[in-house]
Amino acid sequence: MTSPAAVMSWSGGKDSALCLHHALQSPDLRPAHLLTTLNEHYQRVAMHGVRAELLRAQAQRIGLPLHEVWLPEMPSMEVYEQRMSAALDALAAQGVRTSLFGDLHLADLRQYREQQLARVGWQARFPIWHKPAAELWAEFFDLGFRAVVVCINEQHLDASFCGRELDRDFLRDLPPGVDPCGENGEYHSFVYDAPYFRQPIAVQRGERVRRTYQPSPPAAEEEATDCYRAQPDPFSAAFWYCDLLPAPAGAPPAGPAA
Repeated sequence: MTSPAAVMSWSGGKDSALCLHHALQSPDLRPAHLLTTLNEHYQRVAMHGVRAELLRAQAQRIGLPLHEVWLPEMPSMEVYEQRMSAALDALAAQGVRTSLFGDLHLADLRQYREQQLARVGWQARFPIWHKPAAELWAEFFDLGFRAVVVCINEQHLDASFCGRELDRDFLRDLPPGVDPCGENGEYHSFVYDAPYFRQPIAVQRGERVRRTYQPSPPAAEEEATDCYRAQPDPFSAAFWYCDLLPAPAGAPPAGPAA
């Protein structure tokens, strides 16, 4: 019996890329769609700050249809739930009732995803849940994944980490206390090559931008989200973003920062 189709919750970063790899190798999972939340104000992937055109380039390289959920800059839970519900309804009409996530260790986030999806008759699956970091990084490098760090949280890392190639040197340079997988939001990345990409995405680094966000008032604490859960305001710190740009035709992949 063929497994039902699933949608991959796709951020464009290393965790979702590794998750998709495991899902593609699994006999009981059938990833057939990608779903990403984007910021209407900036026209970029929520939290990661990656241009929509580069997100679409990833989907084209992967060969799966991309479903874009556009959100206001600071969406209320009502707006968020309405737009996400519409996206899930559209997928359900195509026979999709399973969502795949690249979460690693955050039990409260996993529980929230499972509960929210169960309410609408869906199930959540976590192909790389509790995989050891050393094992994941070995896969990442050995299988030829390549990525650029596109966002860092200033509470954890200084600006010099933003825009760097996500390589072994990057991992060695991380300060003590920083999760090597960035599981606590220390950094986000953009994957420009993967073993299942038809070809790498040629990108070039643009300007590096620092943005600060005011903490939400208590009543709005659960309004800012880019995933299937209400969470404490993630914008209570300063963030550095590296603006990735599509490179000219024929240009090589990103490579290490200059």
